Amino acid sequence: MSKISELAVIEDGAVIGVDVTIAPFCFISSQAVIGDGTTIAANSSIYGKTTIGKNNRIFSNAVIGSIPQDLKFNGEDVELIIGDDNTIREFTLFNPGTKGGGGKTIVGNHNLFMGYVHLGHDVIIGNHCILANAATLAGHVELGDYVVIGGMTPVHQFVHIGDYAMVGGASALAQDIPPYCMAEGNRASLRGLNLTGLRRNLDREDINALKSAYRELFESGKPLKETASSILDETKNFHVIDLCNFVIKTKRGIPFERKNI
Repeated sequence: MSKISELAVIEDGAVIGVDVTIAPFCFISSQAVIGDGTTIAANSSIYGKTTIGKNNRIFSNAVIGSIPQDLKFNGEDVELIIGDDNTIREFTLFNPGTKGGGGKTIVGNHNLFMGYVHLGHDVIIGNHCILANAATLAGHVELGDYVVIGGMTPVHQFVHIGDYAMVGGASALAQDIPPYCMAEGNRASLRGLNLTGLRRNLDREDINALKSAYRELFESGKPLKETASSILDETKNFHVIDLCNFVIKTKRGIPFERKNI
């Protein structure tokens, strides 16, 4: 049985699953869908066309699905989609998509969003990501799986961060961060591989292959995309292929210290 406070405001048309808890002074819009087992703490608001999956935990004063912070937004039909088993802490702000960005903000599964995190319009988040306190993502940012972003770090619009990447706290990120890499600073630049994260998830052979590819790409002084193409011709390692393809496809560029040949 769901536990819904009589002091919560739930508009007609909202779809509430089973075993859902909604605390006092929450607001749930008529277009919202709340999945089974989700808990919504006091003073939280779920606006607009927002779909929330199963077993999410939403803490006090979260604002989920309010209109995009985009001056071009003119009331179009847009939405926010959140997967399963996410933890969304206090005073977080998630915006839906915009017409110019495809109309959807999408959040995967098993993510942790600490207090005051902001997800801008048209953001795409993978699975098992951690965004520490007051990390802020501008519009159209894309995160892969197992990404970690430190506290107080803003990420520029259209930035893409690959799987298993980490961005240090109090950084300012304006360019793409390849998978498996670590970046920090203002402006943030590459500092090496995210070895702590890789050791939790990859075997030694894969890590050694990534170390070799990283040195060739970012420490050899050779042209970046040409080097990535050359490595692709020689490797069969899935993770190295993923890294090199990211380098070739980047649109905002990759921030690293270029060495003279």
